[in-house]
Amino acid sequence: MDRAQKEKVVEELGQIFESSGVVVVAHYEGMTVSDMQDLRGRMTAAGGAVRVAKNKLAKIALDGQPCASIADYLTGMTVLAYSEDPVAAAKVAQDYSKDNEKLVILGGSMGENALDPAGVKAVAAMPSRDELIASIVGCIGAPASNIAGAIGAPASNIASILSTIEEKAA
Repeated sequence: MDRAQKEKVVEELGQIFESSGVVVVAHYEGMTVSDMQDLRGRMTAAGGAVRVAKNKLAKIALDGQPCASIADYLTGMTVLAYSEDPVAAAKVAQDYSKDNEKLVILGGSMGENALDPAGVKAVAAMPSRDELIASIVGCIGAPASNIAGAIGAPASNIASILSTIEEKAA
């Protein structure tokens, strides 16, 4: 890899560290190519991505970034999992590490906050952006459906009373 390629990789990694909602750093020693493809597929489906980069280049890209403290995790065979959604990458990495013990989560960052393995686990337990939106929509829609039910209920009660009276008259 020549100098221009290295500079390009450092720039790409810098953009990843700057724009991602969460970055998870993990060891992947012993994982097969199919294991890595499975992880990449799961991460892509969740809206994230996986990147393997030289630790030295990643440390250079971290210089001056708010999440520079995760540079300590960049030793050995490391992989970066990241997503714009502050929960997606952590959730997928945590779930995958349960299925495959060869992926060992070292830590990560969420914005300016450094995360240890317990912090990544806590972030993974949080609801995703889509789940939060669905619950908010449900909360907003519930009062409207309750009002519609309350408005419609007296009419149905009156209709049943009238039908009962009609049956008795006949």
